[in-house]
Amino acid sequence: MLPVDLSPDGSQLLVLDGQGAPPKGPLWSIPIVGGSPRRLGDTVGETAAWSPDGKMLVYTNLSDMFLAKSDGTESRRLISVKGDIKHVTWSPDSSHLRFDTTESAGGLGQQLAWGVSAAGTDLHRLFAGWHNPPDECCGKWTADGKYFVFQSNSQIWAVPRKAGFLHSEPKPVALTSSPMSLSSPLPSKDGKRLFVIGQTYRGELMRYDSKSGQFSPFLGGISAEYFAFSKDGQWVAYVSYRDGTLSRSRLDGSERLQLTYPPLYAVLPRWSPDGKKIIFFEFALSPDRPARIYEVSPQGGSPRQLMPNDRSPQLDPNWSPDGSKIVYGGESNDATSAIRLLDVASRQVSNLPDSHGVFSPRWSPNGRYISAFSSDSKRLVLFDFQTQKWTELAQGSLGWLNWSKDGQYVYVLDYRGQGAVIRIRVSNHKTEPVVNLKDFVSAGRYGGSLVLAPDDSPLLLRDTGTQDIYALDWEEP
Repeated sequence: MLPVDLSPDGSQLLVLDGQGAPPKGPLWSIPIVGGSPRRLGDTVGETAAWSPDGKMLVYTNLSDMFLAKSDGTESRRLISVKGDIKHVTWSPDSSHLRFDTTESAGGLGQQLAWGVSAAGTDLHRLFAGWHNPPDECCGKWTADGKYFVFQSNSQIWAVPRKAGFLHSEPKPVALTSSPMSLSSPLPSKDGKRLFVIGQTYRGELMRYDSKSGQFSPFLGGISAEYFAFSKDGQWVAYVSYRDGTLSRSRLDGSERLQLTYPPLYAVLPRWSPDGKKIIFFEFALSPDRPARIYEVSPQGGSPRQLMPNDRSPQLDPNWSPDGSKIVYGGESNDATSAIRLLDVASRQVSNLPDSHGVFSPRWSPNGRYISAFSSDSKRLVLFDFQTQKWTELAQGSLGWLNWSKDGQYVYVLDYRGQGAVIRIRVSNHKTEPVVNLKDFVSAGRYGGSLVLAPDDSPLLLRDTGTQDIYALDWEEP
């Protein structure tokens, strides 16, 4: 169970019994000092919070926000918005709510802050036009309700309440200027401190050897992710963690060449079968700039968009084995997204049959199958070009699809429990464990990733950064 809030009197813990990615499930209250857990009505959500007066419960399910009594009864939908709702917080007088929405791949592009009354009226953007791309997140009110503190650009900001909780927002004021990334501000109840998480980002690329059962550094333990190997196995492309630059090199790290530069952030590069091109996608940066697919020469030069006039999201591009087509998908948690095919020669785009509500496609080495996830990441599915039908391979909280070199297995990360790498045999759908990750702390732009080396050895980025909680003395800006 995942803790999401504490009751105003400190006696109850609000938790969700979650499944999927992100976790979603029934809400429960658990007494701090012993007693039986209590299911809160029929509530099911991704995040939730009790009101400061202890009378109400707000919870969210993707783009919907619901309001109920504190025990979960009399639930009703309060609002619906575009994007996935996160980090709901109440005003100190329980009259208003603020929250974030994420509207891009994995919620890592634009993060928007919103305000709404507890009656569901007066919904509007906060900090609109402040900077682009917007990345406001995780705000909290100070105990006296005078200031709203939040994170943006890896630092902590505050905005005073001048004319009510929703209107006439003054310009935010920077509270910190730290070389560390600061996040998750939490004002103390006595109004004297501000607690934050300070973090430095670094990873070490590790290869798991099934024979020895051990991890060892790969490519010198470079701080990089999204590895892709050329078909001949001589070259590798990867993205530096955490600046997002794409580079390529020999397998021993020699002849390295950087191919992209900030602010472009490359994700999931893929070599063309002939080794002459590398495709990747860029995060969505704003509502009018969704995720885009780019191609770049391994010899360098400017990346260019493959489909600049297509305004739909373009994520997870993969080549067909013969290089004639590129398969790609839309956003996760979007039941309307579909798997699409780009004909490289004609530039014509078509939908894969019956693929609505499916994302993150991967083409099998023999070209017969495309594997993908259901929009809620709970089902791994397979499309067979011979039968033109979808079948289910596995269920669970799954991510990061990879085909084995011989095409007999699909490898994935299983987020259930302490996490593991598993593989599913395509012929009989049998699931086999590969390595338990209980002692492996992952890092990455999405929090972790999985890639297979040319010999099918799992490659994962181990977290070697630092993360600590800091207490700052609170002084009004």
